Amino acid sequence: MPQWDFLDFLADEARRYSGFKLHMQCEATDLIEEEGRIKGVRVVTSAGGGELRAGLTVAADGRQSLMRERAGLEVRNLGAPMDVLWFKLSRRPDDPVETMGRFEPGRIAVMLNRGAYWQCAFVIPKGGIEAIKSAGLTSFRASLATLLGLPGDRTLDIRTWDDVKLLTVLVDRLASWCRPGLLCIGDAAHAMSPIGGVGVNLAVQDAVAAANILAAPMKDGPVSLAALRRVQKRREWPTKVTQRLQLLIQNNVIAPALTARQMSGPPLVLRMLARWPFLRRLPARLVGMGVRPEHVALD
Repeated sequence: MPQWDFLDFLADEARRYSGFKLHMQCEATDLIEEEGRIKGVRVVTSAGGGELRAGLTVAADGRQSLMRERAGLEVRNLGAPMDVLWFKLSRRPDDPVETMGRFEPGRIAVMLNRGAYWQCAFVIPKGGIEAIKSAGLTSFRASLATLLGLPGDRTLDIRTWDDVKLLTVLVDRLASWCRPGLLCIGDAAHAMSPIGGVGVNLAVQDAVAAANILAAPMKDGPVSLAALRRVQKRREWPTKVTQRLQLLIQNNVIAPALTARQMSGPPLVLRMLARWPFLRRLPARLVGMGVRPEHVALD
């Protein structure tokens, strides 16, 4: 499910609960801190500035989290050798249905089937966007058509550079995910590589674990720092394992492919997966279910 559809789904389901309120076009700009405790956020809306106060503030504002920056939380950067260009290409009835990947010396691309269109990722060396733009949009389209095996006219869907979004890849995690009154989850706590597309999976699992651990304590008032740390303790191990796997792929598959001048074929790990289908079960499980799946506690 594309992330925007998932967010709409969450909002629609949450509206069934009387205590739920969704503020649209509302940007959090800073934390409210009083007596050493976070007590909400300062916001900007179409009506001007304001405050949203809460017994617990959950920062889920992504890899460029402003809230974790304002909280002064230590970030440990694990490194990434690549960036990713995201764009859409139209999908036609005679196109294959499977997700497709292409490896060539210095170039990697992935096409994700979104029904009416392909969501495409073009992997480039870290900081390589300016060199690509300098070569021109026509050169970029031609390179894509060759790499993806598509008719040249298909890449005309990319009309300007505005149709191409740069994802600056980060892999990092916080030393501590919390402060009194504040909990970071998802990419705000641990930015994931796009490898495997597991970032949103881990974010949802963080949220489920937080709900299971904090729901009961929150009934009695502001939750303790010890309770918030239990969320990190629950989720930190699967985060570290997943990031370690991503780093192994980045350093042993992606980076060599991006710097190679010639390739004798797909990387070894991909050849192994193609030759022995049963090996695909492990990465499929890790991507689909995660290292430590979480389930909502109903009692």
